[in-house]
Amino acid sequence: MATITLCTTNSNPSIPRQETVGLKVWNPRDHIPETVQRHLKRPQPNYQLAFLHIIQELKVQRRTGWLDYDISECESISDHMYRMGVTCMLIQNPDVQKDKCVKIALVHDMAESLVGDITPLDPMGKKEKHRREWEAMKYICDDILAKVNPVAAREIKEDWLNYENIETLEARYVKDIDKYELLVQCFEYEQKFNGLKNFQSFFKVIDSIKTEEVRGWALALVELRDEFFASL
Repeated sequence: MATITLCTTNSNPSIPRQETVGLKVWNPRDHIPETVQRHLKRPQPNYQLAFLHIIQELKVQRRTGWLDYDISECESISDHMYRMGVTCMLIQNPDVQKDKCVKIALVHDMAESLVGDITPLDPMGKKEKHRREWEAMKYICDDILAKVNPVAAREIKEDWLNYENIETLEARYVKDIDKYELLVQCFEYEQKFNGLKNFQSFFKVIDSIKTEEVRGWALALVELRDEFFASL
């Protein structure tokens, strides 16, 4: 197979390009759900419905980290995003635009509808993960949603990039809430399995929580978790 070099499709310099030798470059168009393909083949495609069918994938895809721990009946990607959005409403810092945080939370994992939930342990690496997600967001926003609502398409892509690049205080909060929500879910599963499952290794993410408010939430959770395991 000929060498494939991706060097022209990246319109955002903060998202890495991929230079792949002897391999087919991942393309979001190869991962479009069948229901979406049928809509797009119609003489007059319903792009709004196609967009919503893509988002449907977030409702049915389970979070990989839990599957790796043999929790088959686990949360979906959209379950995680929804509770993040609600958690954003609990922010008390008056300098933070909570509504902006909610929007960022609701789109931050949107690319996973086509890319899937890739954990840090995946051998593909962080750069390729981000490249795939950026290609997916460009496809979802520019090739699908922009056909029916260009304003929404632009806003969603901007909010996604804001999160990826941590361009604002709101994005920083959502990054931290992403980690906090993970810890909440860890503790819930630990309680569900009465301590037979222990996710202590996940709690190292507390070290990367930067905002004082969210860090306080996480530390309070740790105290309750310690009490739980001490009671077993």
